[in-house]
Order: sequence, then C-alpha cells, then structure tokens
Amino acid sequence: MKRLLQTAALAAATALTLGAAHAAEPIKIGHVVGLSGPLEPYAKQLQTGLEMGIEYATDGKNEVLGRPIKIITKDTQLKPDRARALLEEAYADDEVDLAVGPVSSGVALAVLPIAQQYQKIVIPQGVANSITGQNWNRYVFRVGRNSDQDAISNAAAIAKKGVCVATLAQDYAFGRDGVSAYEQAMKKRGGKVVHKEFVPTDTTDFTAPAQRLFNSLKDRSDCNGKYIFVIWAGGGNPLSKIKDMKPERFDIKLTTGGNILPALVAYSEFPGLEGATYYYYEHPNNKVNDWLVKEHFKRFNEPPDFFTAQGMATGMFIVKALRKAGSTDTEALIGAMEGMKFDSPKGELTMRAEDHQTLQPMYHFRIKVEQRSNWFPNRTVTAGVPELINVIKASDMDIPIRNQ
Repeated sequence: MKRLLQTAALAAATALTLGAAHAAEPIKIGHVVGLSGPLEPYAKQLQTGLEMGIEYATDGKNEVLGRPIKIITKDTQLKPDRARALLEEAYADDEVDLAVGPVSSGVALAVLPIAQQYQKIVIPQGVANSITGQNWNRYVFRVGRNSDQDAISNAAAIAKKGVCVATLAQDYAFGRDGVSAYEQAMKKRGGKVVHKEFVPTDTTDFTAPAQRLFNSLKDRSDCNGKYIFVIWAGGGNPLSKIKDMKPERFDIKLTTGGNILPALVAYSEFPGLEGATYYYYEHPNNKVNDWLVKEHFKRFNEPPDFFTAQGMATGMFIVKALRKAGSTDTEALIGAMEGMKFDSPKGELTMRAEDHQTLQPMYHFRIKVEQRSNWFPNRTVTAGVPELINVIKASDMDIPIRNQ
C-alpha cells in the first residue's frame, strides 16, 4: 500500500511538473518581413511597433495565458519565393502559433497560400486590396489599412464635382490596386481619373511619365481643378522630380498620401499639399498613442512613425485575441478575431468579420512647412508637417467587401 501511495505521489508530481513546463512554453509569433531593400525602414518600424504593442498590452510582462511571447524574425529580402519558404519554415520548423507577414503587397500576396496550406493565421502588412480581396483566405487578417481606405480618404481630401486627376503609381499590386480604388472613389464624389501611369518600382527618371501626365491634363477645359495623384512606396522621390518640371505652368497641383518621417522631409517642397494618411504621431488623441509617443521618445530620442503605429496595433490585436480565445488554437483564434474590437494608437479599431479587414479612421492633412528638431536625434530639419484638417472616421468610409 505504501509503495502504491509513493508511486501515485510521484506520478502526480510528474504531471504537475510537465503541466508547468507546458504552461511555460512560449507563444511563438513569426515575423516574416523585408529587413533589407528599399522597404527596410518600414520593416524596422513594424518590428519596433510589434514589440511595443505586445509590451503595452501585457503591462510590460510580455506574456499572455501564463506563457511568454517570443517573436521569431525572418528577412524576406523583398523576394516572394524567399518569403514563401520562410513562412513555411516558421510554421513547420519553428512551430509558430501565428505569423505577421510582409509589408510589400507583392510579397504578402505570395505567402497567403502558405497560411491556408498550414491552416495557421498570417497578418500581412501590405496594402493591396487583393490581400483581403480576391487572394484572401480565412487565415488572413489585416490590421493595417487597405487600398480602399487610402483611396477613399485621399479622394475625400480633394474631390469635388469636375475635378480631373492623372495618377502615377508603381507597377505592382500596391500601385494598381491603389489606382483602381482611387478611380472608383473619385467617381463617387463627382471627380474623374483621366490618365494612369504605371512605372517599374525602381524608377528614378520620371521625365517621360511626368510629361504624359501633363499632356493628359494641360489642355482640358472641362476640369474644375487639375491634380496629379502619386501612390509610391520606397525610394525614387517622384513628387520632387515632377515638381521640378513645374506643373503649376498648367494649373496642375500635386496630391498624395502620408508617409514616414524621412519622406515628409521632402514634403517641405509642397506647402499646402493636401492628402490623407494612415498615421502621424501628433494626430490621434488617446492614451495608447500618448504612451507610444512618450516611450518612443524616451527610448529612441525620436517620435514613432507611420509603421510603428501599425506594428503596435498588430501586437495589441494579437494579445487581445489570445486572451479572448484562451489558447493558441487556430480555430479558437479565428473565432476570437472575427468582429473583434481592439485598442490601438489610432483609437478603437474593428476587425470586420466578413473579410478580416480592419476598419479604422484616416487623417486628412495639409502640409505646413516647419523646422523640426525632434524628428531625428541630434538633427534639425525643414519638414513638411502634415497638419490635421479632419479625422475621417471609419463610419464615414464605405469600404467594399472584395472577397466575395
């Protein structure tokens, strides 16, 4: 009898030890992102924001459900095939519970089938509508904005009856989806897109495309305002190149969306330019953004940027979903995420159940030229500051469901 009791006690102790060990196993998040190449600044901001979002949402403990959170980062080098292989590696070898995906739309689209194959969640950071549209599957959730949100908010910034716009964009999913959505948004508001230019992503000479844009607008007498709308990510600086060709000769104005702080330095050439942006650190007014701005200044001696906020929102979304699901089970997480409201530096956001696209506000701005000594450590710059004109509420934007 004594031996039986000893055996039972040993078995119970072993079970408790194994249970504690299992509980302490980390929740693993794969971060498959382009840390080298022209979108490197975006990726680094996303990494910082993701870490800060998890920290904020867990009160600095970096654990949830009694388990530590571990981020495993992999560099796609902006190569679709490499991204696919790395996401597969993350799911199969690293056994991540879910993944945060690439910021490049073209690369993000390449990895979506891998999530479906492994039946694991991926949260891509690209903007193209097709990510939560025609290429969507039920394992795809997007916390960032889509092309429709960019397009509708930017159209709202300048649109009125009779406005004519010619567009310039990069020739891949981000640019083409953006222009398509912008054209529809302008039409709904009484404007029209009269010409579209698509150029390679690495274009640096914009002379010929700009001349075609000018030619499409300069002799039109039916326009109540003429604009060139630029959709661009990474290097090249088409806005400055087009400005050097003096579009004002033809009463043509430039318009574009927001960007990261280094790009906004170049916006100092465009006082009065209007557009709409996903985030600028002085726009939102809430306690999450207050914390992010204060902590980012404290740690890095500079403000959080465009994609820092998106990364933080992603981290907060993941933590809330894990708590709500009560586990890392994919089906439980999908159930928790669909329709979920969650906090972010932009305020409360909603993950739409039908297509897993986050509904969120955007910010209508006008460029004001100012000297800024706090944008970068130990450096004062003349900057194009996106002065807030209006918060465009999520409820004021009719974002189509494109996966049906």
